[in-house]
Amino acid sequence: MAKRNLLLLALMALASSMAAASVTSSTRKLMFLVQPQPNQLTYHNGAVLHGDIPISVLWYGSFTAAQKAIVSDFLLSLSAAPPASPAPSVSQWWSSINQLYLSKAAAVGKNGAGSTKAARVVLSGQVSDEACSLGKSLKLSQLPALAAKARPANGGITLVLTAQDVGVEGFCMSRCGQHGTVDAKSGTAYVWAGNPATQCAGQCAWPFHQPASGPQAPPLVAPNGDVGIDGLIINVASMVAGAVTNPFGDGFYQGEREAPLEAATACPGVYGKGAYPGNAGQLLVDGATGASYNAHGAHGRKYLLPALFDPATSACSTLV
Repeated sequence: MAKRNLLLLALMALASSMAAASVTSSTRKLMFLVQPQPNQLTYHNGAVLHGDIPISVLWYGSFTAAQKAIVSDFLLSLSAAPPASPAPSVSQWWSSINQLYLSKAAAVGKNGAGSTKAARVVLSGQVSDEACSLGKSLKLSQLPALAAKARPANGGITLVLTAQDVGVEGFCMSRCGQHGTVDAKSGTAYVWAGNPATQCAGQCAWPFHQPASGPQAPPLVAPNGDVGIDGLIINVASMVAGAVTNPFGDGFYQGEREAPLEAATACPGVYGKGAYPGNAGQLLVDGATGASYNAHGAHGRKYLLPALFDPATSACSTLV
Protein backbone atom coordinates (compact mmCIF):
# COMPACT_ATOMS: atom_id res chain seq x y z
CA MET A 1 0.00 0.00 0.00
CA ALA A 2 2.80 2.42 0.88
CA LYS A 3 4.49 1.79 -2.46
CA ARG A 4 1.19 2.31 -4.26
CA ASN A 5 0.64 5.64 -2.48
CA LEU A 6 4.16 6.77 -3.33
CA LEU A 7 3.58 5.86 -6.98
CA LEU A 8 0.29 7.78 -6.99
CA LEU A 9 1.95 10.84 -5.50
CA ALA A 10 4.75 10.66 -8.07
CA LEU A 11 2.23 10.48 -10.95
CA MET A 12 0.32 13.45 -9.54
CA ALA A 13 3.53 15.48 -9.25
CA LEU A 14 4.47 14.60 -12.85
CA ALA A 15 1.03 15.64 -14.11
CA SER A 16 1.28 18.93 -12.22
CA SER A 17 4.74 19.58 -13.67
CA MET A 18 3.55 18.86 -17.23
CA ALA A 19 0.57 21.19 -16.78
CA ALA A 20 2.81 23.97 -15.53
CA ALA A 21 5.17 23.54 -18.49
CA SER A 22 2.20 23.70 -20.86
CA VAL A 23 0.99 26.98 -19.37
CA THR A 24 4.46 28.53 -19.64
CA SER A 25 4.76 27.51 -23.28
CA SER A 26 1.32 28.78 -24.31
CA THR A 27 1.88 32.08 -22.50
CA ARG A 28 5.01 32.73 -24.52
CA LYS A 29 3.60 31.72 -27.88
CA LEU A 30 -0.02 32.84 -27.76
CA MET A 31 -0.03 36.54 -27.02
CA PHE A 32 -3.84 36.68 -26.98
CA LEU A 33 -4.25 34.38 -23.98
CA VAL A 34 -4.85 36.23 -20.73
CA GLN A 35 -2.66 34.70 -18.03
CA PRO A 36 -2.34 35.90 -14.43
CA GLN A 37 1.21 37.05 -13.76
CA PRO A 38 3.31 37.16 -10.58
CA ASN A 39 3.08 40.62 -9.02
CA GLN A 40 6.79 41.40 -9.03
CA LEU A 41 7.44 43.85 -11.86
CA THR A 42 10.09 46.08 -10.31
CA TYR A 43 12.77 48.62 -11.18
CA HIS A 44 16.30 47.19 -11.27
CA ASN A 45 17.99 50.61 -11.05
CA GLY A 46 19.27 50.66 -14.63
CA ALA A 47 18.91 53.14 -17.49
CA VAL A 48 15.64 54.05 -19.15
CA LEU A 49 15.10 56.26 -22.20
CA HIS A 50 13.91 59.77 -21.38
CA GLY A 51 13.61 63.29 -22.76
CA ASP A 52 13.33 63.53 -26.55
CA ILE A 53 13.57 60.01 -27.99
CA PRO A 54 14.41 60.06 -31.74
CA ILE A 55 12.75 57.17 -33.57
CA SER A 56 13.90 56.16 -37.04
CA VAL A 57 12.18 53.52 -39.15
CA LEU A 58 13.74 50.88 -41.39
CA TRP A 59 11.18 49.41 -43.79
CA TYR A 60 12.54 46.00 -44.74
CA GLY A 61 10.71 44.59 -47.76
CA SER A 62 7.67 45.91 -49.56
CA PHE A 63 5.15 48.15 -47.76
CA THR A 64 2.46 50.20 -49.47
CA ALA A 65 2.20 53.95 -48.98
CA ALA A 66 -1.05 53.39 -47.05
CA GLN A 67 0.67 50.94 -44.67
CA LYS A 68 3.54 53.34 -44.02
CA ALA A 69 1.05 56.13 -43.29
CA ILE A 70 -0.73 54.01 -40.63
CA VAL A 71 2.57 53.40 -38.82
CA SER A 72 3.87 56.96 -39.22
CA ASP A 73 0.62 58.41 -37.87
CA PHE A 74 0.86 56.11 -34.87
CA LEU A 75 4.37 57.37 -34.07
CA LEU A 76 3.22 60.97 -34.44
CA SER A 77 0.29 60.18 -32.15
CA LEU A 78 2.49 59.01 -29.28
CA SER A 79 3.61 62.48 -28.28
CA ALA A 80 0.83 64.61 -29.72
CA ALA A 81 -0.48 67.38 -27.49
CA PRO A 82 -3.47 66.17 -25.41
CA PRO A 83 -6.11 68.29 -27.25
CA ALA A 84 -4.90 66.99 -30.63
CA SER A 85 -7.02 63.81 -30.38
CA PRO A 86 -10.21 63.06 -28.44
CA ALA A 87 -9.89 60.84 -25.39
CA PRO A 88 -8.95 58.10 -25.01
CA SER A 89 -5.88 58.79 -27.12
CA VAL A 90 -2.54 57.30 -28.10
CA SER A 91 -0.79 60.18 -26.33
CA GLN A 92 -2.76 59.35 -23.16
CA TRP A 93 -1.43 55.77 -23.38
CA TRP A 94 2.11 57.14 -23.77
CA SER A 95 1.61 59.45 -20.80
CA SER A 96 0.80 56.37 -18.72
CA ILE A 97 4.29 55.01 -19.47
CA ASN A 98 5.76 58.26 -18.18
CA GLN A 99 3.59 58.17 -15.08
CA LEU A 100 3.84 54.47 -14.20
CA TYR A 101 7.51 53.94 -15.03
CA LEU A 102 9.75 56.79 -16.13
CA SER A 103 8.79 59.15 -13.33
CA LYS A 104 9.81 56.48 -10.80
CA ALA A 105 13.18 56.04 -12.51
CA ALA A 106 13.68 59.81 -12.45
CA ALA A 107 13.02 59.82 -8.70
CA VAL A 108 15.84 57.31 -8.19
CA GLY A 109 18.12 59.55 -10.23
CA LYS A 110 20.97 57.30 -11.29
CA ASN A 111 22.36 55.39 -14.29
CA GLY A 112 21.05 57.93 -16.73
CA ALA A 113 17.52 57.80 -15.34
CA GLY A 114 17.55 61.04 -13.40
CA SER A 115 15.98 63.38 -15.95
CA THR A 116 12.70 64.91 -14.83
CA LYS A 117 11.77 65.70 -18.44
CA ALA A 118 9.01 63.45 -19.72
CA ALA A 119 9.85 61.16 -22.62
CA ARG A 120 8.73 62.48 -26.00
CA VAL A 121 8.93 60.56 -29.26
CA VAL A 122 10.41 62.43 -32.22
CA LEU A 123 10.14 60.79 -35.66
CA SER A 124 13.64 61.42 -37.00
CA GLY A 125 13.79 59.61 -40.34
CA GLN A 126 12.81 56.67 -42.50
CA VAL A 127 14.92 54.32 -44.62
CA SER A 128 13.66 51.70 -47.10
CA ASP A 129 15.36 48.40 -47.91
CA GLU A 130 12.74 47.13 -50.33
CA ALA A 131 15.21 44.80 -52.05
CA CYS A 132 15.86 42.96 -48.74
CA SER A 133 19.66 43.33 -48.77
CA LEU A 134 20.13 40.51 -46.22
CA GLY A 135 17.61 38.19 -47.83
CA LYS A 136 14.09 37.23 -46.79
CA SER A 137 15.05 34.90 -43.96
CA LEU A 138 16.65 36.83 -41.11
CA LYS A 139 18.41 35.71 -37.96
CA LEU A 140 17.85 37.62 -34.74
CA SER A 141 21.58 38.34 -34.66
CA GLN A 142 21.17 40.39 -37.87
CA LEU A 143 18.62 42.81 -36.43
CA PRO A 144 21.07 45.19 -34.68
CA ALA A 145 23.05 45.62 -37.92
CA LEU A 146 19.85 46.33 -39.83
CA ALA A 147 18.82 48.85 -37.19
CA ALA A 148 22.20 50.58 -37.50
CA LYS A 149 21.48 51.23 -41.20
CA ALA A 150 18.81 53.70 -40.13
CA ARG A 151 21.47 55.66 -38.19
CA PRO A 152 19.68 55.96 -34.86
CA ALA A 153 20.55 59.06 -32.85
CA ASN A 154 22.01 58.82 -29.36
CA GLY A 155 19.35 57.80 -26.90
CA GLY A 156 17.05 56.81 -29.74
CA ILE A 157 15.24 53.77 -31.14
CA THR A 158 15.19 52.25 -34.60
CA LEU A 159 12.05 50.40 -35.65
CA VAL A 160 12.94 47.49 -37.94
CA LEU A 161 9.68 46.55 -39.65
CA THR A 162 9.66 43.46 -41.88
CA ALA A 163 7.18 42.87 -44.69
CA GLN A 164 4.67 40.02 -44.77
CA ASP A 165 6.88 37.83 -46.96
CA VAL A 166 10.00 38.19 -44.79
CA GLY A 167 10.76 35.48 -42.25
CA VAL A 168 12.56 36.23 -38.99
CA GLU A 169 13.97 33.64 -36.61
CA GLY A 170 11.27 32.68 -34.10
CA PHE A 171 8.58 34.82 -35.75
CA CYS A 172 5.16 33.27 -35.10
CA MET A 173 6.65 30.34 -33.18
CA SER A 174 7.83 32.18 -30.08
CA ARG A 175 7.58 35.92 -30.73
CA CYS A 176 5.67 38.62 -32.58
CA GLY A 177 8.32 41.27 -31.98
CA GLN A 178 11.48 41.98 -30.04
CA HIS A 179 13.57 44.85 -28.72
CA GLY A 180 17.29 44.97 -28.04
CA THR A 181 20.42 47.08 -28.10
CA VAL A 182 22.05 48.64 -31.17
CA ASP A 183 24.90 50.33 -29.32
CA ALA A 184 25.02 50.48 -25.54
CA LYS A 185 27.68 53.23 -25.53
CA SER A 186 25.43 55.62 -27.43
CA GLY A 187 22.32 54.40 -25.62
CA THR A 188 20.56 53.29 -28.82
CA ALA A 189 17.97 50.53 -28.96
CA TYR A 190 15.96 48.79 -31.66
CA VAL A 191 12.48 47.37 -31.92
CA TRP A 192 11.58 44.73 -34.48
CA ALA A 193 8.08 43.70 -35.50
CA GLY A 194 6.86 41.87 -38.58
CA ASN A 195 3.70 42.10 -40.67
CA PRO A 196 1.97 38.81 -39.73
CA ALA A 197 -0.77 38.96 -42.39
CA THR A 198 0.28 35.86 -44.34
CA GLN A 199 2.45 34.03 -41.81
CA CYS A 200 0.55 34.03 -38.51
CA ALA A 201 -2.31 36.51 -38.35
CA GLY A 202 -4.07 34.22 -35.89
CA GLN A 203 -1.25 34.67 -33.41
CA CYS A 204 0.36 38.04 -34.05
CA ALA A 205 -2.65 39.98 -35.38
CA TRP A 206 -5.25 38.76 -32.87
CA PRO A 207 -7.92 39.97 -32.12
CA PHE A 208 -8.28 41.05 -35.77
CA HIS A 209 -8.01 37.46 -36.97
CA GLN A 210 -9.41 34.15 -35.76
CA PRO A 211 -7.02 32.88 -33.05
CA ALA A 212 -4.57 30.13 -33.97
CA SER A 213 -5.70 28.07 -30.97
CA GLY A 214 -7.45 28.47 -27.66
CA PRO A 215 -10.94 29.94 -27.17
CA GLN A 216 -12.53 30.80 -30.50
CA ALA A 217 -14.53 33.96 -31.14
CA PRO A 218 -15.27 36.01 -34.26
CA PRO A 219 -12.39 38.36 -35.10
CA LEU A 220 -12.78 42.09 -34.58
CA VAL A 221 -12.73 44.56 -37.46
CA ALA A 222 -9.31 46.23 -37.77
CA PRO A 223 -9.52 50.02 -37.20
CA ASN A 224 -7.36 50.93 -40.22
CA GLY A 225 -8.68 48.21 -42.50
CA ASP A 226 -5.40 46.26 -42.60
CA VAL A 227 -5.30 43.20 -40.35
CA GLY A 228 -1.53 42.74 -40.69
CA ILE A 229 -0.55 46.37 -40.05
CA ASP A 230 -3.10 46.90 -37.27
CA GLY A 231 -1.68 43.78 -35.64
CA LEU A 232 1.86 45.06 -36.21
CA ILE A 233 0.92 48.31 -34.42
CA ILE A 234 -0.06 46.33 -31.31
CA ASN A 235 3.33 44.59 -31.32
CA VAL A 236 5.24 47.81 -32.03
CA ALA A 237 3.48 49.50 -29.11
CA SER A 238 4.31 46.59 -26.78
CA MET A 239 7.97 46.54 -27.80
CA VAL A 240 8.41 50.33 -27.70
CA ALA A 241 7.01 50.30 -24.15
CA GLY A 242 9.62 47.68 -23.28
CA ALA A 243 12.45 49.44 -25.11
CA VAL A 244 11.82 52.71 -23.26
CA THR A 245 11.34 51.22 -19.78
CA ASN A 246 13.91 48.41 -20.05
CA PRO A 247 16.25 49.29 -22.95
CA PHE A 248 19.39 47.50 -21.78
CA GLY A 249 18.07 44.74 -19.54
CA ASP A 250 18.37 46.45 -16.17
CA GLY A 251 15.28 48.68 -16.10
CA PHE A 252 11.70 47.68 -15.30
CA TYR A 253 10.80 43.99 -15.66
CA GLN A 254 9.76 40.88 -13.82
CA GLY A 255 11.01 37.34 -14.12
CA GLU A 256 14.30 36.34 -15.70
CA ARG A 257 16.42 39.04 -17.32
CA GLU A 258 16.84 36.87 -20.44
CA ALA A 259 13.05 36.43 -20.82
CA PRO A 260 11.48 39.38 -18.99
CA LEU A 261 7.87 40.42 -18.68
CA GLU A 262 7.72 44.17 -19.21
CA ALA A 263 5.31 47.09 -19.16
CA ALA A 264 2.98 45.72 -21.87
CA THR A 265 3.97 42.05 -22.19
CA ALA A 266 3.01 41.50 -18.54
CA CYS A 267 -0.61 42.03 -19.68
CA PRO A 268 -0.96 39.66 -22.68
CA GLY A 269 -4.31 39.75 -24.45
CA VAL A 270 -5.72 42.64 -22.39
CA TYR A 271 -7.03 45.66 -24.33
CA GLY A 272 -10.14 46.72 -22.42
CA LYS A 273 -11.85 46.14 -19.09
CA GLY A 274 -13.26 42.66 -18.57
CA ALA A 275 -10.76 40.90 -20.86
CA TYR A 276 -10.54 37.13 -20.53
CA PRO A 277 -9.05 34.31 -22.65
CA GLY A 278 -10.34 34.72 -26.19
CA ASN A 279 -11.92 38.12 -25.48
CA ALA A 280 -10.00 41.40 -25.76
CA GLY A 281 -12.30 43.24 -23.35
CA GLN A 282 -14.80 46.07 -23.65
CA LEU A 283 -13.68 48.25 -26.56
CA LEU A 284 -14.94 51.25 -28.49
CA VAL A 285 -16.62 50.53 -31.83
CA ASP A 286 -16.62 52.85 -34.84
CA GLY A 287 -20.24 53.39 -35.83
CA ALA A 288 -19.40 53.75 -39.52
CA THR A 289 -17.01 50.84 -40.04
CA GLY A 290 -17.73 48.52 -37.10
CA ALA A 291 -14.02 48.55 -36.25
CA SER A 292 -12.89 48.00 -32.64
CA TYR A 293 -10.33 50.31 -31.03
CA ASN A 294 -9.33 51.91 -27.73
CA ALA A 295 -7.29 54.96 -28.77
CA HIS A 296 -7.68 57.96 -31.07
CA GLY A 297 -4.60 59.09 -33.00
CA ALA A 298 -3.30 61.67 -35.43
CA HIS A 299 -5.23 62.54 -38.59
CA GLY A 300 -8.40 60.87 -37.34
CA ARG A 301 -6.75 57.45 -36.98
CA LYS A 302 -7.92 54.85 -34.50
CA TYR A 303 -5.71 52.18 -32.92
CA LEU A 304 -5.87 49.22 -30.55
CA LEU A 305 -3.16 49.42 -27.88
CA PRO A 306 -2.17 46.90 -25.20
CA ALA A 307 -2.86 47.42 -21.50
CA LEU A 308 0.07 48.55 -19.34
CA PHE A 309 0.97 46.83 -16.09
CA ASP A 310 0.75 49.14 -13.09
CA PRO A 311 3.52 48.17 -10.64
CA ALA A 312 1.82 50.11 -7.84
CA THR A 313 -1.47 48.19 -8.03
CA SER A 314 -0.22 44.96 -9.65
CA ALA A 315 -3.06 45.29 -12.18
CA CYS A 316 -3.34 45.86 -15.92
CA SER A 317 -4.30 49.46 -16.69
CA THR A 318 -6.50 49.92 -19.77
CA LEU A 319 -7.58 53.01 -21.70
CA VAL A 320 -11.22 51.87 -21.80
